Amino acid sequence: MGTSSWPSETELNQVKKVVSELSGRGMHEVRVVVSPYRICPLGAHIDHQGGTVSAMTINRGILLGFVASGDPQVLIQSGQFQGEVRFRVDEVQRSKHATTTPAKVFPNDSSEECNWGSYGRGALYALQRAGKQLTQGIIGFICGSEGLDSSGLSSSAAAGVAYLLALESANNISVSPTDNIELDRLIENEYLGLRNGILDQSAILLSRHGCLTYMNCKTKEHKLIPSPRLQMHEESEELRAYRILLAFSGLKQCLTTNPGYNHRVAECREAAKVLLDSCGKSQIEPLLCNVEPEVYEAHKHKLKPILARRAEHYFSENARVTKGLEAWASGKWKEFGVLISASGLSSICNYECGSEPLIQLYEILLRTPGVFGARFSGAGFRGCCLAFVESKHAEEAASFVKNEYHKLQPDLANHLQKTTQVLICDAGDCAHVI
Repeated sequence: MGTSSWPSETELNQVKKVVSELSGRGMHEVRVVVSPYRICPLGAHIDHQGGTVSAMTINRGILLGFVASGDPQVLIQSGQFQGEVRFRVDEVQRSKHATTTPAKVFPNDSSEECNWGSYGRGALYALQRAGKQLTQGIIGFICGSEGLDSSGLSSSAAAGVAYLLALESANNISVSPTDNIELDRLIENEYLGLRNGILDQSAILLSRHGCLTYMNCKTKEHKLIPSPRLQMHEESEELRAYRILLAFSGLKQCLTTNPGYNHRVAECREAAKVLLDSCGKSQIEPLLCNVEPEVYEAHKHKLKPILARRAEHYFSENARVTKGLEAWASGKWKEFGVLISASGLSSICNYECGSEPLIQLYEILLRTPGVFGARFSGAGFRGCCLAFVESKHAEEAASFVKNEYHKLQPDLANHLQKTTQVLICDAGDCAHVI
């Protein structure tokens, strides 16, 4: 693995201390899952259609400290939310969105965003669906990087991956990264009922420090593309060409409660069906990845306006990913940034996601000194925007964004922590157990 500044020894020891006190075990017995957040520079909203995507992790994320409980009991506490989660690994888990069985969370976990304990039970559900036999529960403590919950950085997938790795480690189960991608998909698609693709968990499980991760979501092919500076072993701060800027909106909403995301997935499938029917391939699964570009060009006039916009986003975004991979590999940061900004515009105009505060943040970033390119991180219904910024202008850019956003959204800005309103980040590594 490459070098990443997160987590620090202090952060690891803080988590280990909590678990030690919770379990009565020594700190040396505590293992910690490091599960980073991800960004998607290019390839927005097309993974569920089998598109090609790019992603990388950042040096922020979720830490899950744990020890094997010695019995089937699971006990988890959170650094962000109140109460504790309890369940047993020998209890059969059923899809949450298909059952009314109350969750065993104390107290009133259901009032917390996304029901934070659901991802632990979802991980057990996925492992059971895969035929894994678990006998050991865990006693654990989970926490995310300060100020980054509900941020559009895929904290949900990071949590799901963290629980999977912890339960697998406690039970001495060996699972490959590609198999864990599928298991996390089961958590989100089947257990929680969110119709997303595999971009998030793929980035978290496959990325390497300083590389751009490419993935074909239809074939599951992936590869790591190092930046030119890493190829020349120039990793000092002075020589770093870019930093990652995260600008937060102050909006918080659980994605599973927003119907907009699932509606857009359905619209993409409807567009694919029209296009496939038009070329005599109605028997093929209605995904846009199954529509050849020339078929799209020949028959796109048959699409209703809203479906035409969804399809245009898919095909144009696929093309931007291809161009972006070439720009990244060549170190053409300005060209890479222009493509990121174009992705952001297509997300607004063609995919029609986002919200007024996020769109305002996007527009601020486009005129920020030193910024190569910007877009939403996630669907833009909440959370943050990401930008690639010239390293020497990172501090100036962060200050500019804070001031400009406060002018437009003073109420939301005032609810953000000043230290985390705009973060300057670097590339992270893949999820792993320490």
